[in-house]
Amino acid sequence: MPDFNYSDVDWEAIERLKKWYSGDIHDSMEALGLWGHLEGIRLLGALAEGDVICGPAVTVLFGPSDRKGEPQDVYHNAIDNAPKGGILVCDASCAPGSCSGELMSSGAKTRGAAATIVNSSVRDLAQVRKLGYPLFGTEPSPVGVTGKKEPMESQVPVKFGRVTIRPGDVIFGDIDGVVCIPKERVKEVADQADLLGKYEAAARDRILAGEKLQSVWPT
Repeated sequence: MPDFNYSDVDWEAIERLKKWYSGDIHDSMEALGLWGHLEGIRLLGALAEGDVICGPAVTVLFGPSDRKGEPQDVYHNAIDNAPKGGILVCDASCAPGSCSGELMSSGAKTRGAAATIVNSSVRDLAQVRKLGYPLFGTEPSPVGVTGKKEPMESQVPVKFGRVTIRPGDVIFGDIDGVVCIPKERVKEVADQADLLGKYEAAARDRILAGEKLQSVWPT
C-alpha cells in the first residue's frame, strides 16, 4: 500500500515560503547549490493575482496502456488520500492525453489539495478556471487518456526533466512556474528565502524612492 503519512511535513517552513515568489525560491536554492525548476510546466488553471501554491508532493506515475474504460483507480486513490494542502504531482509524459481536467480538479479541490501539477497536457480549462483550481501542465489538449496510458503507481519518485520529485518534497508554484524543494532542505531554503526577500524588499524601496540602479547594486 502506498504511504500517505505526512506527519513529518515542515508546515512552518512552507508558510514562510509562501511569503515569496518562485524567483526568490529558485535563487535561494541556487545559492545553496540546488536546482528545482520544473521546465516546461506552466499555470493553465486558476490562481489569483499574486497568489502562490506551496505544499508537499503526492506523486502519481503513469505508463502506456491500451486499456479502455478510464482505469484511473491509482490516481483516484492518490487524490482521495492527499493531505490537506498537498499537491498532486503526475508524471503522465509517457503518451499523449490529458489525465487532469474538471473532474480530477474538482475531486482534488474537494479533498483540500492545493494544486495539481502534470507533466503532460491538461484539459477543461474553462471549467477548471471557473472552479478556481490551480492546475499546471505543459499545454492544453482535449485528448483524453483512455486507450493510451493509465496511472500505474503512486507515492513513487517521478521525474520532470532534470528534477526528480519524491513524495513529501515541497512544491512551490506561481504564475512564473513551478519549483521542487527536497524535503530535507526545506527549512534551509526557507531561511535563505527570508534573507533574500528582505534584501530585495530594501532594494525595491530604494529604487522606488528614486535611487539609481547602479547605486543600489554597485559594481
